[in-house]
Amino acid sequence: MDNVSGVRIFILSGLNETQNYRVALLTFTLLYYCMILFFNISVILIIILDQNLHEPMYILLCSFCFNGLYGTTGFYPKLLFDLFSSTYHISYEGCLLQAFVMYSFACCELSILAVMAYDRYLAICRPLHYNSVMTKRRLAQLICFSWLTPLCIFSINILLTSRLKLCGSIIDRLFCVNWAIVKLACSDTDTFSNNIAAYFTIIIYVSHGFFIIWTYMHMIKTCARFNDDRLKFLQTCVPHLVSLITFLFVIVFDLMYMRFGSTDLPQSNQNFIAIEFLLIPPVMNPLIYGFKLTKIRNRIVGLVYFKRK
Repeated sequence: MDNVSGVRIFILSGLNETQNYRVALLTFTLLYYCMILFFNISVILIIILDQNLHEPMYILLCSFCFNGLYGTTGFYPKLLFDLFSSTYHISYEGCLLQAFVMYSFACCELSILAVMAYDRYLAICRPLHYNSVMTKRRLAQLICFSWLTPLCIFSINILLTSRLKLCGSIIDRLFCVNWAIVKLACSDTDTFSNNIAAYFTIIIYVSHGFFIIWTYMHMIKTCARFNDDRLKFLQTCVPHLVSLITFLFVIVFDLMYMRFGSTDLPQSNQNFIAIEFLLIPPVMNPLIYGFKLTKIRNRIVGLVYFKRK
């Protein structure tokens, strides 16, 4: 990866105001990250070890939790290291890698949600064709699509960013994101290809959003006609819908603030806005699916009861 700018180190200025309560923040961050690891790994292991859960919906949920681990691992260990060492530097290569992980994590999340919506659409609107359509091969293809598409797209984005000549090294966030690096470019004309790639990416994932809306419109119409499908919708689609709405709210809010927000907000508020998508979904998703999906909930209750005995 060529560095045409000569910049070797970035400074993450988002932690500048945390000196007075660094120990408390370090403790909370460590506990919260451990909680994320525990919840997501627990759901993954339950699905892997229980043969009754080797169904498309649960395998997609397993992929969902893997993505939560992937994204948070790109952020929390570096934040913990910064809080422990009180140095807020990151190498040029490390910054590009973290930016890649952050963006690909967010887009993987939306891709997996789109695939999960398609799975629920087949189960509710086309139940007689579900097993013939959602085969193991088709499931593997959909999982590969949900992971490889954002990874390939953001490889191109990061490659374009690595070719920019930068005239700054201060990133006013807790972590590196592609747009924050692009803003450090010496000339706006140099970022033309980056903007084109960004708009292309937005179009792709907006189309994901329209696809999810389309599937839910059909599911709601089907449930309005058949009472049996209404119960299936409430049991399996409500967790998906809650995850989708939460994710879209936090990610759109962060993107809008990053592009158009005021820098007059206190740094702590800016930090919270920036990391919402790394705080809420990685914990909420395994919890809501664990409690709402009957098979997983029964498995968890069975394990707890067995340990007590």
